[in-house]
Amino acid sequence: MTDQPPADASPDPLVAEWPFPVAAAMGSAVRAKGIEQELRAKLPFPRRGALVVEGERILLRLPADRADEFAALRAQLDEALAGIGALPLLPREVDDILGLRPAERLRWTKDGRLQSAGTRTVKLRGRAKAVTFHVFDPAHVEDVLDADRPALWRESDREAAAENRARAAGRAALTRAGKRPRETAERKGRKREGPVRSELRGWDAFAAEGFLD
Repeated sequence: MTDQPPADASPDPLVAEWPFPVAAAMGSAVRAKGIEQELRAKLPFPRRGALVVEGERILLRLPADRADEFAALRAQLDEALAGIGALPLLPREVDDILGLRPAERLRWTKDGRLQSAGTRTVKLRGRAKAVTFHVFDPAHVEDVLDADRPALWRESDREAAAENRARAAGRAALTRAGKRPRETAERKGRKREGPVRSELRGWDAFAAEGFLD
């Protein structure tokens, strides 16, 4: 007698598996989450829940009767994973990888030290207006990380700020010094103009005789 599967047993689901692209995450949990979200976005909305990340594995699961759909989704994910290392970095991912404050990222992007790879515009849930932000090339960010450039840039910024404060203090000192001689001269002039008549003896009597008319 041979064992027969229960009549209500369902076929095993279709499963595809890929190793998670650890190198593309660049040691950042924020970047890893971004990669997962990007892969899900490649799938049709009703099937996005079929993709899961378990540790260092990416899994796609579909019911056994969805073989054709499974093959199409698998091909889409194969293609997406092939180019995932070049996926532009979002601002929050750059901040996490390089250990930046948002103000530093904005300042260094503006002056060109942190090079933008373009912009992306998205409409966030709950916001009426779309938001545009810079994205960054992973190769450039990796170069910045390897050379520890943020530390060098911070030191340069501190030196520049100190020089600016010194120049501002020097200008303020010159301004104050330029005002003092004029103010002193004005005070001396007021002292000379005031009590001249009262210091001369007999001035009132002299004037009363009409000699000044």
